[in-house]
Amino acid sequence: MENFITQNPTKLIFGKGSAARISGEIPADARVMVLYGGGSIKKNGAYDDVMAALRGRRVTEFGGIEPNPKYETLMKAVEAARAAETDYLLAVGGGSVIDGTKFIACALRYDGANPWDFLVDPALLKPVRPLPLAAVLTLPATGSEMNNGGVISRYSTGEKLAFHHNEVFPRFSVLDPCYCFTLPDRQVANGIVDTFAHVLEQYLTYPSQAMVQDRFAEGILLTLKEIAQPLMADHTDYDLMSNFMIAATMGLNGYIAWGVPQDWATHMIGHELTALHGLDHGVTLAIVYPALMQVLREPKAEKLLQYGERVWNIDAGSREARIDATIARTRAFFESLGIRTRLSDYGIGVSTIDAIVKRFSDRGWKLGERADVGPDTVRLILEAAM
Repeated sequence: MENFITQNPTKLIFGKGSAARISGEIPADARVMVLYGGGSIKKNGAYDDVMAALRGRRVTEFGGIEPNPKYETLMKAVEAARAAETDYLLAVGGGSVIDGTKFIACALRYDGANPWDFLVDPALLKPVRPLPLAAVLTLPATGSEMNNGGVISRYSTGEKLAFHHNEVFPRFSVLDPCYCFTLPDRQVANGIVDTFAHVLEQYLTYPSQAMVQDRFAEGILLTLKEIAQPLMADHTDYDLMSNFMIAATMGLNGYIAWGVPQDWATHMIGHELTALHGLDHGVTLAIVYPALMQVLREPKAEKLLQYGERVWNIDAGSREARIDATIARTRAFFESLGIRTRLSDYGIGVSTIDAIVKRFSDRGWKLGERADVGPDTVRLILEAAM
């Protein structure tokens, strides 16, 4: 096990009716901005519950934060928050709204002229002391409700970049499964894939003798495997949705990352597919992950075999046959959710591969748990995904 330092200050408030507790969590004199997406929170009950909890407070609203939140939209929110002299942000929505709110919290306290700069150069973000924020989760997937990261898209340049800051952990997050009952099938499927991929990024690397973390990760994967089809059939099952929400949160709140190597190449490649073609984030992960497993089957062989045996019960046959079966079962799992897993399924061809490889080359990025996944390997992965 590798050395590690960990701290997660987010307070989770879970269960039916939990939004009522917001009033006791936010300072009474705070000037609150409530941020949300396309308006689904006004249909699932979250908006009414939040506004009831904030009754009597100084509250402004900003809606319209998109999936894969746009830098351009978020900068409008920054202007609105400044005009309202906002000093507390409350995100009500899924990972995109929460990620966007984290960016706004940083941008409001950033002294530079262009906040996009701190996404390009993380060193610029270190001295920033972000505005406090909290979240009400309505779409399980990203784990943003209990971590310190976010991902922002800039459509004018076709880029999608991640950022982290230890002071953008939400002060608290409300998780009420009832707000997720009206989610479309597509969003539930994407959320399951996103959560599954988050766990794999921290698990499917090389053995580090982190036995507890491995079993914890496998438990989340097995839970997703067990609940996926029943949940797709019935989003209103409270217990199934509860377990999905917890799986998504625990998949990326740092707990399974203690002392283990991490990959994240699939996410970084997937971000480029979203930036260039607007594909759902979960879709990009379903496309890239099986291909990455295939290309990196040798350096990941020990964990691929462990993953295959412990999650998919693949324990017979030759070493190569077991790895093949493990990759096939992973692809089949994603496809069972109604997600196609080939670039060609979306009309994406060689020109996109060339563009992504060039970006990785220009940035000098080396990805993967060993920092050895360069542009040439990225090309092989994308070609395998065709």
